[in-house]
Parts: sequence; C-alpha cells; structure tokens
Amino acid sequence: MKRNKGKKALLLSLILMMTIALMSACGNNNDGQKENAGVNNSAETTSEPPAKSNEVKELSLFIDASWYPVKEWKGTVAEKITEKTGIKLKVTVATDDKQLPLMIASGDLPDLVFTNANIDRMSDSKLSYPWNELIEKYAPDFKIDPTRIAIHTMDDGNFYTVRNSFATQEEVANNKYSVGSDGNPGIAVREDILKELGNPPIDTIDNFIKVLGMVKQKYPDMIPLIMDKDWIEQYFLQQFGVEGLLDGWYERDGKVDYAIRQPEMLEFFKFMNRLYREGYILAENFAYTNDQIDDQYATSGKAFAHSHTVSIADMDNIKVKNAGGSYTFQMLPSAISKSTKAVSSGLGFAGTFITKKNKDPEASIKFLEYLASDEGKKLTMFGVEGEHWTWNEEGYPNLKYDPSDADFVNSNGIKWWYLYNDGVMEGMLSYVPGAQKTKALMERKAFTVYKPELGLIQLQPDSDEKTIKTKIDEMIKNEKVKIYLAKSEEEAVANYETMVKNAEKIGLDRLVDWANQTYQKKKDLFNK
Repeated sequence: MKRNKGKKALLLSLILMMTIALMSACGNNNDGQKENAGVNNSAETTSEPPAKSNEVKELSLFIDASWYPVKEWKGTVAEKITEKTGIKLKVTVATDDKQLPLMIASGDLPDLVFTNANIDRMSDSKLSYPWNELIEKYAPDFKIDPTRIAIHTMDDGNFYTVRNSFATQEEVANNKYSVGSDGNPGIAVREDILKELGNPPIDTIDNFIKVLGMVKQKYPDMIPLIMDKDWIEQYFLQQFGVEGLLDGWYERDGKVDYAIRQPEMLEFFKFMNRLYREGYILAENFAYTNDQIDDQYATSGKAFAHSHTVSIADMDNIKVKNAGGSYTFQMLPSAISKSTKAVSSGLGFAGTFITKKNKDPEASIKFLEYLASDEGKKLTMFGVEGEHWTWNEEGYPNLKYDPSDADFVNSNGIKWWYLYNDGVMEGMLSYVPGAQKTKALMERKAFTVYKPELGLIQLQPDSDEKTIKTKIDEMIKNEKVKIYLAKSEEEAVANYETMVKNAEKIGLDRLVDWANQTYQKKKDLFNK
C-alpha cells in the first residue's frame, strides 16, 4: 500500500510540474510577447521584435551642399528607413562650401559626412574609417562590385566611400528604363509664344537663334533666354560636340587634354558671345549668386526660354499652374545639331564617409549596407512601396506622384537620402511615360558616349597638380565672362586665345602630362 501511495504521489507531482511548465509556456515572455506554445498563430509569429531591438540610435550627418533641398530627417522615407534600420539622423546642411574644410581643419566632424566636393580630402585614414575594414569586421555580406571598389580605392589600398548616381555602360545598356537623372541639361520654351510666332522649327542652332530674334522683336520687354547660374554652358557645349565641361578633360585617339583646348570649344564661345551681342541673354545672368532668379523670370512670364535641366519644363509648368498661370513650357529637342555629343565621364555624385569621430561605426556601416540593398535603394529613390509606387512587371516603378513636383518629393524625403544608391535606380526615377523629362532623357541616351575612365584622373589634395588645376579653373571662371561679354566676335576670339595662353603660363602642359600618365595607368580598369 505504501509503495502504491508513493507511486501516486510521484505521479501527481509530475503532473503538477508539467501543468506549471505548460502554463508558463503559454504565458508572456520577459519582453512582454506571447510565445506560440505550439499553436499555429501567424499574427503572433509576425509580432514586433523585442524592445531592445527597436532602440533607435541617432547619428549626426553633415551634408556638404548648401543648396540641398532636404534639411531634416523627416518625411515618410526617413521614417521608413529608421523603421528598417533603427537609425535616425541629426542633419546639418552646409551654409557654404568652406564649412566642411574648416571642420576638417579643426577636427570637429560629425558621425557621417556626405560630400561631393571633398571626396578626395575625406578619403584619408586620419579622418575616416575605410569601408573595406568595417565591412570585413561588421558586415561581411555587404557586397560591392569590383569596378566601384577600384574606382574609389586610394593610394593606401583602402576605399572610404562609394559615390551614388554611378552606373557602368553595361548597367545602363541592360536597363532600358534607366534613362538618366535630372542632372542633365535642357532648355524649355513657351508653347503659347511659339504658336503666336507660327510654330517656327527649332531643330538647329541657327533656327534657335532665329526664334530668339523673333521673340525679341515681337516682345521687346521679354528676355529671350534666361539661364540658371549653374547650367549656363552645358546644353550648348554638347550641341557643338564639346566632350567636357570647361574645367574637365576630353580624349582623342587615346590622349587626354583639357577641354578648353578642344577645337570645338572656340565655336561654342563665339556662339555664346553672339547671344549676348544680339541681346538674347542678360549680362547680369553671369553674375547671379541666387539660383532662384532664373525661375522667377520664367514662371512670372518675363522670359521665353529657360535653360536648366531636362526637368525644367515639367517643373516650370507645375509652378506656373500653382500660381494660377495659363501658359506652359515645352522642352527643346535634346539635340539641335548634327554635332551633338554627350560624354559621360562621371564616377557618380557624392559619397558618405564614416568619420573617426563616429560613435558607432558598426551601426553606420550596417545602415549603409541596408541603403545599398535592392529594398533600400528602391525605398530611397522611389519612396514607400505601395504608398508611393508599385513595381511594373516590365521592370520599372509605376509612380503615384510626379517626380518633377519638388514640393511633394522634398516633403516626403524621396531621393534625397541617397547616401548610397546607383545610377541605374536613379535613372528609373526619371522614367515616367508621357513626361517631357523622360522624352528628353531618352533622346540624350541615343547620343551619349560613356568614358568613365576619364573620371579616374583624380587629383590628390594638396598636390602640385591640384594647385595648378585650381589656379587654372579660377582663372577660367573670370576669363570666360570676358569672352561672353565681348563687344565683337574678334574680341571674343582674342579673349579666348588669351585664356588658353594664361592657362599654359600657369602650368597647363605639366598638368596635361600628369593627366595622361594617370589615364594610361587606369583606363584598363573598364576593360576587365
């Protein structure tokens, strides 16, 4: 009997222990979440992660671009990035182009720096963590293609950033809906005035000048052509077949030279001088320090043609409509010359640096790893999936907004948090069937030649070559206006020749020799 009683007691004890364990399993865990306890409940398995995983870390970010339109970490895109990464940013936008160099000199740097103008300077182990070291230590699954790594690798063998907005020729060719970014030149003209003039064709440079003359004669109080201060030359340089900007390089037969010595450059300068002498552009246009002045002329009805980027017609039309205006702009063809040529030599726009002052390098590189993912790139560039866009099975986003609506784009933080992205994704943002910007970019794609190897001619900070180039570029800024505003074509030609001679006196030939040596060493990168 005693033996049976002992067995019963043991059995009751075991049942009691199992009951307690089962009740515990069905109860709450330490983080306040219910465990599944073997019950198939999808709502429970997709619950929020533990509270400690939801802690939001704040990192400071300095944006080295005084014109940047987004100045705070807010809006739907920023909120979604924080939700996905646990990172929010305390943002400071530069007041001018001298602020970051002063910060570097003083050692007063934030956690992250996003810059275009100071990439070489920030690519320094004294200032920034090498991405390759942080990736190896904290983010081994963060894969970056060899071309981008090679482009950004410095002489010490490290790379400290990867620029956004870059795409190889193969990437662009393989993505038909990646048509390019807003960072390409274009000119918009008033449709109503063209109609009143009888819709004269603007399919050549000479015909464009004829139309400007007709505008000046019929509307003497109107400015025939107003130009954004940062987009004065680009459209016309390409119409004359100039392969670079005034401070850039061009290549012929395997040799590089400075663009001001390209034979086609003189014809460009003569054309610009003619625009001034015939009264089609304002002298003060070359002295504007505010990039809103040209917009005000165009959207208030005081200008016929507006030179800016490929999105200028779409943007001006939105502003005119919002102001109650009734007229519209249309884009000129991207090519109005048989010589039109665009050479893409860029290596991207700006890059993000993780500074040595960074309080959490691990969180920072993982933050960039997310932005570099397909999900991160689409979120940054297009907005929140479902809310702002859906994916078209053809291979591009169906946007639920007009990407030329700057107020909407900026208020939602679309595109501007592209601390890591690429030119393919950015090029798709511009693919909006029926939009004038899309048409202009598709026209450009047909005459664009890719020579990113020219972008590898990178000057090191504080080098002799950098000093020479800086002096030459500063001289060009001053001398080019004398060419534009010359009182005769002969004077314009003489001023151009003086500008080239001044560059040669400063050391242009030495700079070009160095550039060719560098180019020969690095150009094979894109053939691998």
